[in-house]
Amino acid sequence: MELSNVWDRFSAWVKQSVLLRIAVLGVIVGLLLIPASMIRDLVREREGLRSQAEDEVSSKWGGPQVLGGPVLAIPYLQEVKNSEGKVSVEKRTAYFLPDELAIGGTVAPEKRYRGIYVVALYNTQLTFQGRFPSPDLVALGIPRGAFLVDEAYLAFGISDMKGIRDRLALKIDGRGAEFRPGIPTDDLFASGVSVPVAFSWTKGVDFDFKVNLNGARELGFLPFGKETRVSLSSPWAHPGFEGDFLPAERTVDGKGFTAQWRVFHLNRNYPQQWTGEAQKARFQAAGRSLKSMKYSYGDDAEAVASKKAAGAFGVRFLLPVDEYKKTERASKYAAMLILLTFLAYFFVEVIQKTRVHPIQYFLVGAALCLFYLLLLSISEHLSFAWAYLIGSAAILSLIGLYTRAIFSSARVSLLITGILALLYVFFYSLLQLQDYSLLMGSLGLLGILAAIMMLTRRVDWYRLGADGAGKG
Repeated sequence: MELSNVWDRFSAWVKQSVLLRIAVLGVIVGLLLIPASMIRDLVREREGLRSQAEDEVSSKWGGPQVLGGPVLAIPYLQEVKNSEGKVSVEKRTAYFLPDELAIGGTVAPEKRYRGIYVVALYNTQLTFQGRFPSPDLVALGIPRGAFLVDEAYLAFGISDMKGIRDRLALKIDGRGAEFRPGIPTDDLFASGVSVPVAFSWTKGVDFDFKVNLNGARELGFLPFGKETRVSLSSPWAHPGFEGDFLPAERTVDGKGFTAQWRVFHLNRNYPQQWTGEAQKARFQAAGRSLKSMKYSYGDDAEAVASKKAAGAFGVRFLLPVDEYKKTERASKYAAMLILLTFLAYFFVEVIQKTRVHPIQYFLVGAALCLFYLLLLSISEHLSFAWAYLIGSAAILSLIGLYTRAIFSSARVSLLITGILALLYVFFYSLLQLQDYSLLMGSLGLLGILAAIMMLTRRVDWYRLGADGAGKG
């Protein structure tokens, strides 16, 4: 009989203990965070699939483009002593940047589809104009007679050669010429084109050429002029200006954007002329040499270091809505949504003197987690706003009907559904506020906490723990 009495008292304590119920709810919330985390992993996986689709399309069209140059390259001969004291003659290259470099043109974007994914592509037609001054041989310390003037050439770096869509004809000092594929040395660019140039020490070199180029997502430039001026216009209404320099002037509206950059040689960390080995060593010390030309405006640390060393700048063609970023942000509120919903259930238990089984809590939490899966899957086909509305309406209906079955009360069901609807509206508003989301979130949580404190200010928690009763 004593054992039976102990078991009865223990069973009664389990059913009536507030602390035990709170502890069980905490465990359930912790378990539900596992599927919430899995949904975030799924979001990143789907985002990765989109990136693969973008890479596949751009690999046939032309990838992110970074343009550098033109650069005047003049080979020269230099005597070099080895460790044994023997003298040999090596062929090296000196590079000279233009005093003036003006780049202007238009960018015509278009959207391509790979399955359900959208890829931002573009075609750009640019004009390059400028002038090379007479080289300062004293600064280089190389005698004029060492230069192989007959082998001088202009080099122009293009990060993805597949994007070239027309012949690269140019005028040098008013005479016509045409770029050839490849660059004789790899001191500067990993890929690009070059053209022989008739060079004279007594005068500079004027150049003028046009580029018809395909690309994807990004268009960047290297500030190789003593003064580099870039002017772009495009009907794309969602540009992202990135790199080391922002436009000096820009306009962005629903019809597109125009942007003008002006960069001086004093703004970058390399000179107007150098020998190949010296400048390559400089950029290798900075983390990556200019010759890589594989720039990306992503988070890759090596690419960021490369851009920083070269001073790359340009524009990124952003998609109007990134449903994956918004879904990932929304899923970060999953724990808070589950916790606040469970609190609403718990206080209804206290006030209504009704017991909700942990399994029922778990099922409600599972429905809340399912919302984010619905949000992800629907937003891949509809806008994020419609996906959020459809997903939240489905979950509200499901939980509302389930709540009515648990408490056998339409009033309680409407109360829980209303609270949950307000939470969905609140979290959606936070997603729309980029700069003020933290402030509004903090104020919202303050209001929720104040409401909970007001509603429970007269609850006798000691008596509730003893006999399961309480005062509203």
